[in-house]
Amino acid sequence: MADNGDWDRRSLLRGAAVLAGAAATAPLLGEAAMAQAGSGDADALFKAGKFEQAGRAYEEILKTDPKNLHAARRRGYVGLLANQFPDAEKYLKVAIELAPDDKEANRFLADCYTRQDKLSLAAPRWQAAGEEGYAKWFAAVRGEPYQIHGDLARVPWQQMDPRPLVAASLNGGPPKSLSFYTRVPSLQVSGKAAEEAGLRAVAEERFEYEGKTITSYYGVLDSFKLGGIELRNIPVGWSDAEDGPESADGLIGTWILYHFLTTIDYAGRSLILRRRTPETARKARAAAKKPLPLWMAPEHLLFSRGSVAGSGTRVVALNIGGESEMAVSMTEETARQLRIRTDYDRPIETSAGGQFLTAYPCYPKEVRLGDAAANDLYCYADKRPGGPGREGFDVLANFSHSFFKPYNVTLDFTGMNVYIARGKAA
Repeated sequence: MADNGDWDRRSLLRGAAVLAGAAATAPLLGEAAMAQAGSGDADALFKAGKFEQAGRAYEEILKTDPKNLHAARRRGYVGLLANQFPDAEKYLKVAIELAPDDKEANRFLADCYTRQDKLSLAAPRWQAAGEEGYAKWFAAVRGEPYQIHGDLARVPWQQMDPRPLVAASLNGGPPKSLSFYTRVPSLQVSGKAAEEAGLRAVAEERFEYEGKTITSYYGVLDSFKLGGIELRNIPVGWSDAEDGPESADGLIGTWILYHFLTTIDYAGRSLILRRRTPETARKARAAAKKPLPLWMAPEHLLFSRGSVAGSGTRVVALNIGGESEMAVSMTEETARQLRIRTDYDRPIETSAGGQFLTAYPCYPKEVRLGDAAANDLYCYADKRPGGPGREGFDVLANFSHSFFKPYNVTLDFTGMNVYIARGKAA
């Protein structure tokens, strides 16, 4: 399955049946765009992924034009990308004061509260953003969400391909086989697993997916146990989509992973969750030495910096987990501009995010994330449109399942860093 830029929240709420996703990749910035970014234009800096510089530029705009809605909203979004919650809240509240009905500002502030587990504050913001399902869902969560019991879970994978699977328990029931994927927000389970766990829907929505009408359900799970860690009182989703014979029982999404110092140990075939403490972060830094930046775009998509075929370092998407036989995907236009060898004689009819598309095998000379690099890997170039997706900035390429196999990847959602090291995690 390919990674597609039209990955929408509703299109992933099929539960375990949906295992492809994506951020839009964009053609390379042209000389004119780079020149504009260099001139200090805030929007061009943001589009080019120069987020800190863009943030400062938006602040300068607000000094002379404090009622500039776009600058306040975008400055708040810059803070949100890096989990800088005080900054994000400050500027997003300014934006909402200027325009109380602005859906984008309300969505960003809702996301900001959601990441901090302030679900009672998030619910009315989701309502103002037009997200009825999320609003009802989070309003139904009583007490402290995501209560963590235990300090460490080191869970072996049941398999590597076509997707990693780990054993977990729902509401104290027998082990279920769940995959995980950073392109999915909440914990998602199959309809059968939801029924067996005794889940009750507090909200539901209908949407179209690959020509079918799907109903997604939202509920609250009392207990989720993974290795030596138990999470209590957590949002969970499922749907009435039919689960294939080889489907997992569900997907562990980013909302679970960002509550921990998370290591996806591909080389060691294990998922490691640690309580987020200064000590665990220090050990992660020592093991990997060279951090990469980590950004999270609404509401769960992960990004860092990487390069493809001499492109120079640009923003790339991290599609960790899930399933994908290719290592990196990009638009056909990006592959053409980078002069990457592309096999147009062997088109691949695939789908992602509920959309059908055609992809072609391609073989860049090098793909790189920091010190993690590979040559002549099997990749995809596909026909999706270029340009920023809903995250609003250019994304060079999507780094997926197969790229990460020789490494262990640690996601630090406090310091907002990614650590990639070859071999098994310590």
